[in-house]
Formats: sequence, structure tokens, C-alpha cells
Amino acid sequence: MIFATTRPESPDNQWRRQLDKFVKEHQQELAALSWGLWLENGDTKGTVGIDLQPTPHFIYCPKEAIEELNSKIENRLQELLGIVEHFKPEVEVLMIGIGKEEIKLIYFEPEIAPPACYERVGKDVDTLLEHLEQLLSEQFNAEQSAS
Repeated sequence: MIFATTRPESPDNQWRRQLDKFVKEHQQELAALSWGLWLENGDTKGTVGIDLQPTPHFIYCPKEAIEELNSKIENRLQELLGIVEHFKPEVEVLMIGIGKEEIKLIYFEPEIAPPACYERVGKDVDTLLEHLEQLLSEQFNAEQSAS
């Protein structure tokens, strides 16, 4: 999260724009994945994250790790912790993008509720993970080679 004015586009922070674009283009699949992972684990493993280094992949961000990071950076993640605490998986998607030693909140309410997205997409969690990681890699590799 950036807590100052908007930074100019640079190679160090263009990942945020790329991630926004990816989320916008794949909202239904991300909502389906979010719901599928929730059905499998609830919140026992933490919040779903998209780690972009070294290649894009999905991880879990345990609440304790977010709390520890928050205390190390003078409580600047209080709002994020509040969103994590009050997350409603049946209507919202919550993920944390991780890149270039920064994090980005991915938080939206899809047009169709996550349970319906999961049914509509019709893929199991492992297939969705593999598919979305492949799409992420393709998008980030394409954008990097274009710049």
C-alpha cells in the first residue's frame, strides 16, 4: 500500500497497474477461486495472496504475518486488518498482491456472488489455480517484454 500521493509509473511499481488489469479481466475466475479456497479451508490458512516473485503464484497470507508486518511498519495496515477481520467470502473477494517489497489490496464485490461464480466457472480449485497462474505469468511476461 502506498500512503502518499500517486507515484509516477516506473518499472518498480508498474506491477500494480498490471495486477489491476488482470483482476478486472478475470473477476469471475478470481471470485470462483476465492470461494473454492474458502470452501476447502475457511480462514484457517489466512488471506489468499498473489505473490509475483519470482513468477506469479498464489499463496496464503496468515493473519499473524499481516499483524506482524503491521507492527513493523507503525500500524499502517490497520485498515487492511479490519477488512481481513470483516471479510464476507459469500459476497466479496479479498486477496493481497505482493510485489517489489510492497503489497496491494485486491478487494471487490463481483457482479455475481462468489458461490455462483464457482458454479458457473465449473473448475475445481487446483485447475483454477493452475489456469490463473498461467494467465498471470503470460500477462506479466508480455507486459515486461513490451516495456
